[in-house]
Amino acid sequence: MSTVNTPSPIHPELLGQTVVVIGGSSGIGLETARRARAEGAKVILTGRNTERLQYAASEVDAVSTAAFDATDPAALERFFGDLPTIDHVMVTAGRPYYGRLADMDFARVRDLFGEHLLQALYVARAAASKVRPGGTLIFMGGTGGRRPAIGMSITGAVTAALPALTANLALEIAPMRVNLIAAGFVDTPLSAELLGDQLEKRRNQLRTTLPIGRVVGPEDVAALAVHIMTNTALTGATFDIDGGQQFVAA
Repeated sequence: MSTVNTPSPIHPELLGQTVVVIGGSSGIGLETARRARAEGAKVILTGRNTERLQYAASEVDAVSTAAFDATDPAALERFFGDLPTIDHVMVTAGRPYYGRLADMDFARVRDLFGEHLLQALYVARAAASKVRPGGTLIFMGGTGGRRPAIGMSITGAVTAALPALTANLALEIAPMRVNLIAAGFVDTPLSAELLGDQLEKRRNQLRTTLPIGRVVGPEDVAALAVHIMTNTALTGATFDIDGGQQFVAA
């Protein structure tokens, strides 16, 4: 008598968990929300643009949304104060700054440090009492700023600071886990906005120079984010995802 081996059912990895995406109305944030939802999570999205946020929320069937400036500490405190216990927070808000010293907009530079460094501290403090033990706080950084170049001084400084901040926070607010995703070029609406009519040229350049032979997309970053959420041994680490961009000519 023969027996039939029935494969065990695959359970969604985030079933019953709640994922908050700060900056979740487009690009990497929205793709992470899609991926988390596909893995069974409930998602909560925030963003600055109310209309775009509502469109994203309908796409991923978000539990709720909140429209506010994520660099505003009071707004962050209010948002987290109203939340129940959650499982994971992903922060994708903010954009890079490029500029020579002689032309630098110092007011904009101050805002940039607020977006990337102070924002990380604000979120960590607000989330510490809301994320369950073993849950995750994930920040977004980059790899491009590791290579010195004219016009990259501010981006380079932020790039260097975020891994240190992440490692220290992982100790200070444990058992919540804190990790950093460092991406290179990712083909998102923000990249299209920054590059304009140079976008396709940049895509073609990367296709021919990157070791992986293709451009990194937001779905690649989202897959990594969900892996960090589900692997409970990961904390204090920086995870590069740039297709090898930092190892080849710019």
